[in-house]
Amino acid sequence: MQSLNADHDDAVPIWTDRLLVVVGGGGFDPAVLRDLVGRGALVVGADGGADAALLAGVVPELVIGDLDSLEDVEAWRERTRVVAIDEQDTTDFEKCLYSVSAPLTVALGMTGGRFDHTLAALHSVTLHGASRRIVLVDAVDAAMALSGAAELDLPAGTRVSIHPLSTVCFLRSEGLRYQLDGLTLAPGLRTGTSNQANGGRVRIVTDPSQPGVYLLILPLAHLPQLLSMSGF
Repeated sequence: MQSLNADHDDAVPIWTDRLLVVVGGGGFDPAVLRDLVGRGALVVGADGGADAALLAGVVPELVIGDLDSLEDVEAWRERTRVVAIDEQDTTDFEKCLYSVSAPLTVALGMTGGRFDHTLAALHSVTLHGASRRIVLVDAVDAAMALSGAAELDLPAGTRVSIHPLSTVCFLRSEGLRYQLDGLTLAPGLRTGTSNQANGGRVRIVTDPSQPGVYLLILPLAHLPQLLSMSGF
């Protein structure tokens, strides 16, 4: 890992080729975190999310944030590496995103709790979703941010929702009960809630000339399929 300066403007990003897991202070299933650790994930606590990870039996390799919600900062400095970033223009989740780059980021405890925290997480994913793959995970669903095509295998009847974070033009789709062919989805215009997989291969193709960011939302049980899309 490279060193990281505490100042936002001068920060040297950390790069990892491992699966990155960012843990927030909201609710999540500890078994999901432990499974991701078993896959070799690099776990980062977003400020007080480090305490939530510890309660799940996992010590993050890194804690990043303004440290306003982390219990006993000095004790944490003895356990692991702590990076204090004081700027208040971003959330702790976004501080983690601009500080650590990875092929795939799974965020636990960022959604499903406080509504303002959920909206802030969606804001961060909208900003970063065009340049990196991020999966938001709560107790019910797993939502992958995508910009471009998607392809995966799903059992028949699986709930598949497509939610646009910006304007997205879909050229075609395969394997869905309600096809996306020629549709434009956009916030305040149209969304794609509660579609279904026909069984087998699901393929979604967007217009590359009009890139946008959307969430592919599946039941939590299908998180492994989303991970496999990035080789994990």
